[in-house]
Amino acid sequence: MALVMSAAPFGHQSYSVGQIMRQVIYALIPAVSLCVWFFGFGIIVQILLGVATALITETLMLYLRERPIKLFLNDFSAILTAILLAVAIPPYSPWWMIVLGVSFSLVFAKHLYGGLGFNPFNPAMIGYAVLLISFPKEMTNWSMFEIDKLVDMIFFSIGNNDAHTGATALDAVKTHVKQNLSLTELFNQPMWGLLSLKKWEWVGIAYFSGGVYLIYKKIITWHIPVAMLLSLFLIATLFYVWQPQTYPSGLFHLFSGATMLGAFFIATDPVTAATSNRGKLFYGIGIGMIIYIIRTWGNYPDGIAFAVLLMNLAAPTIDYYTKPPYFGEQTYKKELHK
Repeated sequence: MALVMSAAPFGHQSYSVGQIMRQVIYALIPAVSLCVWFFGFGIIVQILLGVATALITETLMLYLRERPIKLFLNDFSAILTAILLAVAIPPYSPWWMIVLGVSFSLVFAKHLYGGLGFNPFNPAMIGYAVLLISFPKEMTNWSMFEIDKLVDMIFFSIGNNDAHTGATALDAVKTHVKQNLSLTELFNQPMWGLLSLKKWEWVGIAYFSGGVYLIYKKIITWHIPVAMLLSLFLIATLFYVWQPQTYPSGLFHLFSGATMLGAFFIATDPVTAATSNRGKLFYGIGIGMIIYIIRTWGNYPDGIAFAVLLMNLAAPTIDYYTKPPYFGEQTYKKELHK
């Protein structure tokens, strides 16, 4: 029998890498469907453009690296990266943004490090961070569906979206606080639901349900999502209790922005996250705290991408100090000290 050597991610269940990636894609379907319902068909166009770009880029890079193309394309990792990036950016961004983001993710954040299993950073979040820093105006244009926006996105290199800009819940809160206005006035507006903007509440719930599905199917464990959400909720609640007119509640932070997407679909990436269960808890706590710091005092309304990338850097150190003892280690140490 030949010994087959492969790179991470490794799993104890019977799923192959391709099956794991497909299960994650299935779990995204409810949230993507709601985004299409609320924001229009732009997100479908973004996904199609992203997947096409991912397949072309992945094939080209594998060819240049002299790697078997068919085997690696079947793992669906490039397709999942494209979908995650497509759902993270506004649905009516210019078409070249998703093409640029996916290409950069796969080339610079994946293949230049050696391909799947060797990348230290989450590829989708690298692409998102590059787009956010380079094109901040286009990356904050979440708006309702209008046919002219779809036409602009597809046929023009720079969309003319000035008249269609729509703020997210995090944008609205940050702008309101900077103007020294009370959050009660903002939350009493009709567009707001119980926890956040009405549409974003439902999208957050859909991502949460997809995450529960992944835990049920044992694709991910509960440690990172629970640690991240709980730490974000607790620190937000502390500041909310201190100054409720300045700092939103913990529940607002949980159901606003990309919190649920980040907790269940981004932070749990098996390649770039911490690996031990204890390490995953520290990893998730770190992400939750950094998210709150960026949202509250940073220049960007959301901090998912930067928080995940910073903790990607810390993951090897976390693993080093939280690795479980190997079989017989405790007995060996006792005998050694006798």
